[in-house]
Amino acid sequence: MSRTLFVTNDFPPRVGGIETWVRQLCDELDPADVVVHTSRMAGDREYDATLPFLVVRDPARTLLPTRAATARVAETLRRTGSHRVVFGASAPLGLMAPALRRAGARHVTALTHGHEVWWATVPGTRRLMRRIGDDVDELTYVSEYCRRRIAPALSPQARERFTRLVPEVDLERFRPGCGEDEVRGRWGIPEDALVVVCVGRLVRRKGQDTLVRIWPEVQQRFPGSVLLLVGDGPDRTRLERLVRRHRVTGSVVLTGAVPWEEVAAHFDAGDVFALPCRSRKGGLETEAFGIVYLEAAACGLVLARTGTGGAVEAIRMAQEMARDTVRDLVRERAPESVPTRRGPDLTMSVGSGPAIE
Repeated sequence: MSRTLFVTNDFPPRVGGIETWVRQLCDELDPADVVVHTSRMAGDREYDATLPFLVVRDPARTLLPTRAATARVAETLRRTGSHRVVFGASAPLGLMAPALRRAGARHVTALTHGHEVWWATVPGTRRLMRRIGDDVDELTYVSEYCRRRIAPALSPQARERFTRLVPEVDLERFRPGCGEDEVRGRWGIPEDALVVVCVGRLVRRKGQDTLVRIWPEVQQRFPGSVLLLVGDGPDRTRLERLVRRHRVTGSVVLTGAVPWEEVAAHFDAGDVFALPCRSRKGGLETEAFGIVYLEAAACGLVLARTGTGGAVEAIRMAQEMARDTVRDLVRERAPESVPTRRGPDLTMSVGSGPAIE
């Protein structure tokens, strides 16, 4: 039996796009063939107990390609009989590839995201990104935007192996009616309120501050509307100050971290999904794709069409998914029974924020 070893810092119970995707890739394989070596984090023991495959938690809170950490990953590979390796993020963990080959890995795949755009641009890390591309059998990208930004840093041979791999949405988890009433009740949101939901880590790149700044204007146009910010992160304190400064404490809900299994229900509590992400630091910090747009569309939400980088492609795919979802519902049900969302088009308001920082 040959197992696949996923080596990653991005894994539940932490919530995020890469975490969701890595878990999805694991679920696509036979559980007996999956091993995950990942960093430890709050709530990991309880979460891991629910999984059908083996998870090895490294003692480090952040996995880095140090000699000690690489030795621990190599030991997991040997002990579990794994011959295929998937790095959840190429940089920097892909630098472990040569050592894992010596330990018995026969095929190595490394995924790239927005972080690798930065690595492919800065001179010092650009050289390391080239090395990672040469040391793995397959390097993947999530959007044409990322391919254009990362490919110039790779050798001609690595560029030939640079393959598109796009996340898919779990349509059993993300669907209309998967938890709206419970979530609205939990946060005290009236049943008839217009809710704009934003799901993502609270960092400046995601643009939650833009939503808070324009919220008084939205309140004037749609009295009683609620902004539901789902997630946690280093920008939370600043966002809380913005909420107080703009005097919208009664209509903005910051949920904090939400368990992985409850994320879909929080999408479903919304009518409109907005994530006005921006590129920062001269384009070094960017949104690679944004699976949240597809998850929102799968739940039947109206999309506020804003975004930069690879998010533009994700939004386009999400809009097509939304059209397909409506077609399927119309085929299956009488038109009057098709669920409708109350969401207006907020593009003008949300899009007024800066796209580049």
